[in-house]
Amino acid sequence: MSRLFGSVRARATLAATLVVAVALVAAGTAVLLSLRSNLLGEAGTQAERSARDVATSLAVGTRYPELNLDDDERPVQVVDEAGTLVAATEDLDRITGTGVDAVRPVHGTADDTDDGNPDDDDTDASLEAGEIGEPATVGDGTATIDGDTEDYRFVAVPVETRAGDRLTVYAGAPLSAEHGAVNTALTVMLIGFPLLLAVVAWVTWLVTRRALRPVEGIRREMAAITASEDLARRVPVPGTYDEVARLASTTNETLAALESSVERQRRFVADASHELRSPIASLRTQLEVAAAHPELLDLDGAVEDTVRLQRLAADLLLLARLDAGERPADGRVDLAALAREAAGGRAGVSVRVGDEGRVGVAGSRGQLGRVLANLLDNAQRHARSAVEVSVRRDGDVAVVAVADDGEGVPAADRERIFERFVRLDAARSRDDGGAGLGLAIARDVAVRHGGTLTVHDAPAGGALFELRLPGARA
Repeated sequence: MSRLFGSVRARATLAATLVVAVALVAAGTAVLLSLRSNLLGEAGTQAERSARDVATSLAVGTRYPELNLDDDERPVQVVDEAGTLVAATEDLDRITGTGVDAVRPVHGTADDTDDGNPDDDDTDASLEAGEIGEPATVGDGTATIDGDTEDYRFVAVPVETRAGDRLTVYAGAPLSAEHGAVNTALTVMLIGFPLLLAVVAWVTWLVTRRALRPVEGIRREMAAITASEDLARRVPVPGTYDEVARLASTTNETLAALESSVERQRRFVADASHELRSPIASLRTQLEVAAAHPELLDLDGAVEDTVRLQRLAADLLLLARLDAGERPADGRVDLAALAREAAGGRAGVSVRVGDEGRVGVAGSRGQLGRVLANLLDNAQRHARSAVEVSVRRDGDVAVVAVADDGEGVPAADRERIFERFVRLDAARSRDDGGAGLGLAIARDVAVRHGGTLTVHDAPAGGALFELRLPGARA
């Protein structure tokens, strides 16, 4: 069963069919009840009319034998105050539902005793001679007339004759029309409802298939992309401008992001391998020479290569953590104190803090210290003589600016320098220019802290790196 209704198409068809079935059953029940109520009301009206005709004849003084009770072949009983049947339809053989089971009238003086008939005290107590009372529905019953038995609705009408006799006229109207109409309507529903539900299920099945056809196309293309590992492919976008089209567009955006991420990782791995190969090869060469000729060992060079390798490994590890989405520590950092600490011991570096004195931000002290250290390393590498660090608050934003008096950064390269393993022509030397990861790490950390890192022209003609971070709440 779970496999049968395992698809959206099957579940949608089942749900639509069930909803329509419930609606049809509710509507059909309401129609049948309304039809039955109307037909019962009409039968009651017919029975009342027959009873009033007889009551009218009695009110004007018509004698019992002269009453016309057989024209419409409906059961009629005339009962006196004592509950004695004084007149009835001639061919009436049996009757139930009126409270008087007698079918043959008793002629003569009625017994004065009260048999408990509900119509002998309250119903007609206020009637005057020749007056007809309000009719009352007795209920449903059966009657056999000339051998034919049917169901009837009975109505009682009280009347007082001119002679002062208080009588009750019971008349019935057949319910065969009501039964026939209800049965016919029920038969039509029993036949029509399944056919209608079949049509609803078939139409829903077709419409759902058409609606889900683009989804199936997206699924097939995604399966093909997964099998081929070609993230450059895209799923088809239907021109319907609906939820499916938006799903396809979002899927393509996700594929583009994945392609960019994978390509970035591939470049990262390739560049990291290339950068690691040089210090490792240099260190190995020195160790091999030292093994063969211990007197030729360049200990300082080996230590330098080892330190460079250690720094590169640390940079790669930090980038990996940033790419993995590591959230910065939720702490409060004073950028002014951090800038003084980063500039301490560096020749030619001055720190200027705004009137605020303390400029606080939320984040990781270690990562933000790494940003300032990388910016200062870059500035000192390109400065002629001086580097200036300024810390200030600009509204709700904390700003750290690192300016040098070097040659600056050409406008065309001001975004490229933040890419990983990128070194401009003037800094191609690995010994002088590093691995090209410092600025990339600085910008990634700034973005992780909700800030930005940009480069402009410095007043002294060099480069001005501006770090802007959201200020910490007091």
